Amino acid sequence: MASEKPVADNSTAENLTAKDRMTRREAMLQLLRLTAAGAGTAAAAVWLAKHSELPGSTAAANVRRNHTVEANAALPEMVVVQGDGPNATDPRALVRRAFDDLGGVGRFIAHGDVVVLKPNIAWDRTPEQAATTNPELVAEVVKQCIQAGAKQVIVTDVSCNEAERCFRRSGIAAAARAEGADVILPDPARFREVDLGGEVLQNWQVFEPFLLADKVINLPIAKHHALTGATLGFKNWYGILGGERNRLHQQIHQSLVDLAAFMLPTLTLLDCYRVLLRNGPTGGNLEDVALHKTLVAGTDPVAVDAYAAKTYWNLDAEAMPYLKLAERRGLGQSDFAQVRTKFSQIA
Repeated sequence: MASEKPVADNSTAENLTAKDRMTRREAMLQLLRLTAAGAGTAAAAVWLAKHSELPGSTAAANVRRNHTVEANAALPEMVVVQGDGPNATDPRALVRRAFDDLGGVGRFIAHGDVVVLKPNIAWDRTPEQAATTNPELVAEVVKQCIQAGAKQVIVTDVSCNEAERCFRRSGIAAAARAEGADVILPDPARFREVDLGGEVLQNWQVFEPFLLADKVINLPIAKHHALTGATLGFKNWYGILGGERNRLHQQIHQSLVDLAAFMLPTLTLLDCYRVLLRNGPTGGNLEDVALHKTLVAGTDPVAVDAYAAKTYWNLDAEAMPYLKLAERRGLGQSDFAQVRTKFSQIA
């Protein structure tokens, strides 16, 4: 793989003023109240949509947004940061180096942005069990975004287990609040039916903070998954949804791509500090966890997932069909060796 030394990027695309952003959010709220006629869809999408509707829900609004930043050919598209040596135990240092290698946090976060961070807080597990994102990684991303001038940083997820216990036991709620984040638990009153515009996923209930953000950062953890082989960045987007999302497993690879195409995140930071190698995604046995002290980050979410799948489970793109589907949808490169990559070590 090519290894490149990034340079500072002062050519970030112009950002909207605070007044303009408020206008956008007001317009988004208005869109969420509008009704829209539904178009005919494929049989599978109709089936999924029917099973996602809540009683009394209004027709879906089209609120798809692009949270990505302008590409920069002088910077890597993916960075792999690893703690090297017995003293390299600080997960926060991995975040700081990853942002530096990618051109600085200011490339991704502008003054006045409302930023939503999406860690994996799905399960009632401790950080050592590696079923949820490392809380120190989340806290440092919060800190970096606030220092870059973010108006608000929201940390949220739609948990599988009871949300309050998941947020507390994972350590994420306390760590994020300590750095100034607004930690929002899923609230049934704040889901909105939207048109995801996917090939399989059409109308679905989405948690409102994800619909109103200026920037969205994906913070998954690398884990084994019985169905897909591994659960990484793409699978983490299940946590924006309400409804009976377990039904999506019937067409899991297509639904993963639909969700990623809907979210179009600003950045993916994949937590490989501890990796759940077996019995995922819930885990529980510390013998299934390996300490790798690594963070894989990038603007190409397909390459990030492909790299981790190969590195920790020896899974090629052919074994994970969503990677090839995502590449054909224009979401990134499934052959991670073809993307600009930088490797860093922290002593």
